[in-house]
Amino acid sequence: MNDFKITITKRERRRPTADGGTVKQVRWFLNYNDPKTGRRMQPSFERRGDAEAARNKVVAAVHGGTYNDRRGAPTVRALVDHWLKFCNGRVKPSTLKGYEIVGDVISGPLLLGTPRQRYAYSRYGEAPKDAVFEPMLGDILATDLTTSEIRMWHTLLKDQVGYYTANRAKSVLKSVLALGEEDFGVRPPSMPTLTGRRASRPRKTILTPDQIATVLEAAQTDPERGVYYAFPFLTGTRASEQLGLLWEDVDFDAGVIRIRRVQERDGSLCNMTKTEAGSREIPMMPLLRKLLADWHGRCPRDPEYPDRVFPSQGRPQPWPRPRIMGGRPLSYQNFRSRFWGPIFAELGLPYVGLHTARHSFISTLQAQGVEVGLVAKLAGHANPAVTLGHYTQAVRGGGEAVERLQEAYSGPSVAAA
Repeated sequence: MNDFKITITKRERRRPTADGGTVKQVRWFLNYNDPKTGRRMQPSFERRGDAEAARNKVVAAVHGGTYNDRRGAPTVRALVDHWLKFCNGRVKPSTLKGYEIVGDVISGPLLLGTPRQRYAYSRYGEAPKDAVFEPMLGDILATDLTTSEIRMWHTLLKDQVGYYTANRAKSVLKSVLALGEEDFGVRPPSMPTLTGRRASRPRKTILTPDQIATVLEAAQTDPERGVYYAFPFLTGTRASEQLGLLWEDVDFDAGVIRIRRVQERDGSLCNMTKTEAGSREIPMMPLLRKLLADWHGRCPRDPEYPDRVFPSQGRPQPWPRPRIMGGRPLSYQNFRSRFWGPIFAELGLPYVGLHTARHSFISTLQAQGVEVGLVAKLAGHANPAVTLGHYTQAVRGGGEAVERLQEAYSGPSVAAA
C-alpha cells in the first residue's frame, strides 16, 4: 500500500437563491482510488478540517490493513442476522432462541422500562403508552463501529437490564464481529475492557473432596438412587446431558460415556448438545462403571420411550410386576427434589446445586494437575485456547485424568471400588 495516493481538492460553485441572487458554495473533496476495487472515490465535505480528518482515517485504515468501502459495508444488525443463520443447525434450538434474544439486545432498539414491560414488548410486541426506546448498535455500519460506542452500549445495558445480560451480549457481539471479519473482511474494533465490575456475590458452597467421598460411599449402598446423584460428581456433566443420556451412549467395552444429546425442559430429547464442544467422550472410572453396570439390569424401561439411563422410576409393584410409569422422562424438578436434594439432608451435608457438582469435577481435576485443555475437553467447554486442548491429547489421556479424580475422592469404599 506504499503507492496509495489521496489528495484534497477545493471546489466552488455558485448557486441561485430564491430572491434572484447567487450564493457561493464551497466543498472539499477527497480523491483516491479504492485500494480493493480500484474504483474512483470522491466523498465531499463542507469543511476542510472534516476532509483532513477523513483523509487521515482512510490512510490509517489502508496502511493498517483495515480499509473497507463504507458503501458496501454491512450494518451490525446485518452481521447479527448473518451470525444467527450460521448458528442455525450448529446449536440446539433452545440455545439458538437464546442467541436470538441477545441479538435483539445488540441490534435494538431497547425499551427503557421494567423487565415485565420489555418481556411483553419482545414476546407480544406490546409497548406501554409513552414508551421510550433507546437505539442500540444495529444501524451502525460495521466499519464505523468503535470501541467507545461498544463501551457506552455496554454501560447502558448494564444499567437497564443488568450486568449478566450486558456481559453475555458483549460476548455474543464479539463472536458476531469475528464472523463478520472472516466472511466480509470487516475488521472489528477492540472490545472494551474498562466496563466496570459487578457487585460481589457470596461464594457458592462447594463440597470438599472428603464430603464428596461421603456422598459416593452412600451411593454404593443405595441401589435405587445412588447412581443418580453420584453421576454428576464423577463425570462433570450438565443436568440436561445426564437426563438425556441413553444406554446406547454407555460403552462398557470401550469404557467411555458418549455425550451426544440433551433433554429439553419438556422432557423431549434434542440430538444436539449445548455447544459443539459439548459432544464428547468421558472415560468411566472403576467406581462409575460398577454403579452403571449394577443399575443397567434394574433400570426401569418403557418400550414407548427411548431407553434412558436416568428415567423416572415410577411406582414399584409387587414382584415380578414392572413399575407403573417407570422408564419415562425424568424432569429436572423431580430429579432435584427426589434424587439430588434428599441425600444431603440424610448425610448431614450442606446442600449444593447440581451445577456445583460440575464445578467440583473441573476444579478437582485441575487441583490434581490435569492440563487445563484436557479438563475443558472432558467438561465440554468451548475453551478459547483450542490449540492447548489439541496439544494435551498427546500429553495425557482422559483415562488417566479420571483416575486422578478417583484418587481425590479416595474414601475407604471409593478407593476399593
